[in-house]
Amino acid sequence: MTKTRTILLIAAVLAAGSGATWYFTRIETPAAGKKGQASPAVPVKLAKAVVQDMPLRLEITGRTEAYETVTLKSRVDGQVQGVAFTEGQHVRHGDILLRLDPADFQARLNQAAANQAKSQAQLTKARADVERYIALRAKGFVSEEKVSEMRTAAAAAESTAMADAAAVELARLQLSYATVKAPFAGVVGAKLVFPGTAVKVNDTALAVVNRVRPLYVGFAVPEKYLPQLQAGIRSGKKSMKAAISLPGNGDAWEGDVRFLDNGVDIATGTIQLKAVVPNEDEKLAPGQFVTVSLVLDTLRDTVVVPAEAVQQGPGGSFLFVAKEDSTVEIRKIRVGSLQKQFAVIADGLAGGETVVTEGHLRLTPGARIRSADAAEGIPAKPDDPGKPGAYETVNKSGKPD
Repeated sequence: MTKTRTILLIAAVLAAGSGATWYFTRIETPAAGKKGQASPAVPVKLAKAVVQDMPLRLEITGRTEAYETVTLKSRVDGQVQGVAFTEGQHVRHGDILLRLDPADFQARLNQAAANQAKSQAQLTKARADVERYIALRAKGFVSEEKVSEMRTAAAAAESTAMADAAAVELARLQLSYATVKAPFAGVVGAKLVFPGTAVKVNDTALAVVNRVRPLYVGFAVPEKYLPQLQAGIRSGKKSMKAAISLPGNGDAWEGDVRFLDNGVDIATGTIQLKAVVPNEDEKLAPGQFVTVSLVLDTLRDTVVVPAEAVQQGPGGSFLFVAKEDSTVEIRKIRVGSLQKQFAVIADGLAGGETVVTEGHLRLTPGARIRSADAAEGIPAKPDDPGKPGAYETVNKSGKPD
C-alpha cells in the first residue's frame, strides 16, 4: 500500500512539472519576439533656429502719475462761502474753484486804505513845512537846526506812508486769497469742503487738481541695466522710447523716457525712471498699473528660437536638437535673453539647426521623433510677430519648408 502511494505521488509531481514548463514556454515566446521591435516615434513640434537682429526688450510694471498735482489749501483763515466747481470737472488755469467769505478781508483793506490816506496827508504837510522853513531861514527868521528838524519830521512821515501802503497791499492780497483759483489746467477731484466750512491757513485741504495731459509713467529698472539706460538717454537723442500698455487691454501708447534718477535705491537695487505719455484721449488716469516695454539695445546676428524650446535641468538650460536621422540629442546651451515668446541663445546652438518646441516629456537622448504638424517658427521681424508670411516652419523630415 505504501509503495503504491509513493508511485502515485511521483507521477503527480512529474505531471505538474511538465505543465509548468509548457506554461512558461508559452509566456516567454511572445516576449522574445517583441524584444527586437523598435520603439514608436514620438510626435513633436519642430522649429528652426534663425540668425537675426533681436531687440533687447525689458518689460516691467509701472504706475501712472499726474504730470502736475496739487492739494489746494487756503492761505488765510476764513469760512467757505461757495464751491464753484463740479467734481471731476476740467478746469483751465485761473478758473475760480472756491470763495471764502470776503467781509473780514474787505474791512481790513478799507482800514488799511484809511490809514494810508491819513499818513499821505501828513507826509504832504511835512514836505510843505520843510519848504516853508527853508524860506524863513533864508530871511533869517529860523535857524538851520529848525530846518533840519522839519526835514526829519518829513522823512518820518514818508516812512509811515510807505508802511501804510504796504499794509494796504497786504490787505489786498489777503482779500484776493479769499478766491481760490486753479493753478494750472487739469482735472479737479472730489469736493473736500462745503459752504460754511471753517478753514485754517495752510491746513484744511480744499480740493485736488491733477494735470493729466501729458501724464508721467514711473517704473523701476534693475541696476544691472544702468549702462544701457545711460547710453540710450545720453546718445544724443532727446529721449528713449517706451511702449505703455494696460494689462489685459489692447490699447498701447508711446512714451518718451525723460527722467533717470541720480542714484540707485540700495533697498531694492533698482533705479527709478519716468516716461511722458501725451494721454490726449485721457484713457490713462493717475495711479494706474501699466506695463512698460523698453528697448535697451539691439543684439546683432543672434541665434533665436521659440522660448518654449528651452528646457531647464539640474545642469542648467538645454534643448532637444533634431538630427538628420529623425532622432534627438540633448544640447546644453546658454541663454542670453528671453524676449516674450523668443529666446536668444548665446552659446551652444547654431543658426539653421532644428529644435523641439513641444513634446519634450516623452523624449530621451537618441529617441526617434516625427513632426506632429507644421510648427510656428521664428518671425523674421520679432517686433511684428503677427505679420503674414513672417514664420519659417519645418516639415516632417526636419527640412525648412
